[in-house]
Amino acid sequence: MSNSESSPTPTTMRRRVIDYITQLQNDIVGALEDASVPPCQFKRDTWSRSQGGGGISCTFASSADDATYEKAGVNISMIHGTLPPAAIKQMSSEHSSLDVNTMTALPFFAGGISLIVHPRNPNAPSAHANYRYFEVMDSTEEDAKVVGWWFGGITDLTPSYLFEEDAKEFHETLKAVCDAYGTALYPKFKQSCDDHFFIPHRKEYRGIGGIRFDDLNDEMNGMLGSVDDEARPRTADDIFTFVRSLGNAFTPSYMGILNRRKGIPSDERMRRWQLLRRGRYVEFSLVCERGVKFGLAAPGVNVENVLMGMPETARWEYMSEMFEESDSAEGKVMEVLKCPKTWVGEYFAFRYL
Repeated sequence: MSNSESSPTPTTMRRRVIDYITQLQNDIVGALEDASVPPCQFKRDTWSRSQGGGGISCTFASSADDATYEKAGVNISMIHGTLPPAAIKQMSSEHSSLDVNTMTALPFFAGGISLIVHPRNPNAPSAHANYRYFEVMDSTEEDAKVVGWWFGGITDLTPSYLFEEDAKEFHETLKAVCDAYGTALYPKFKQSCDDHFFIPHRKEYRGIGGIRFDDLNDEMNGMLGSVDDEARPRTADDIFTFVRSLGNAFTPSYMGILNRRKGIPSDERMRRWQLLRRGRYVEFSLVCERGVKFGLAAPGVNVENVLMGMPETARWEYMSEMFEESDSAEGKVMEVLKCPKTWVGEYFAFRYL
């Protein structure tokens, strides 16, 4: 095919992000449907936001004991609107490029993909990921310029029962992606993810972590701190390539684990423990997760999308004794949830609180 016949490359980052998350959503939903035994089909819902933009939600839920997924969702959103001066002023404190007249409202665009998988089998871990792009324009004119932009992302694994080979595989996949763009990235992003998923009132972590980054652009990144001057992607094109690599890594980092664990026999005790851990998932989402609080407060929000990550069922027990025996399967996973491990390398290292 000649160059004149090939499809033109989208010229704006906004358009490139929309095209990518749309394709990634289709790919991940296809992989999840293919892995389901018995077969399942995700429900697709297209929604719009009166203030500008919209998205597509792909969800599945089942109460059947033999279902692969109790709940799963892969959502994309592409919204735009106007930022009030107070919001711009707050953002400018973290992004020096937003050196603008804070008395004037400015247009913005936000695009991203968010997914959650809650398997039915207690041996299979829940998985979560979110990758996003945000930009601010200097005006509403056709020739408006981008005066501020950044990428963010997070992905993590939440097992009810610990299989160390699964944890290693998940983290090794993420580390390999990060190392291709800079060896300083994974350690910092892994630490950030661990810190993010800490549940203070329980003094434990939600799961075994993954990676997390935010406000990643061509400016100094506070999360990277003293290692920011080491090799890492800095231009919008390079960071977008990095984010795409992470998004594309979801299926190889998780689907093999899911396929190994979805058919392992389980019993009522394991189901009870899974639901207790799902209760912790709910606690984190409603008490600790800033993204949920922000989403519910945003004008024109689709509440169902904000709460998509919540499990279908959960359980709370007063002073549950299930994890008191340290040599039990439940006690072993609690050791890791109290003291996160470094899952890659020649040895496992504990990081004590």
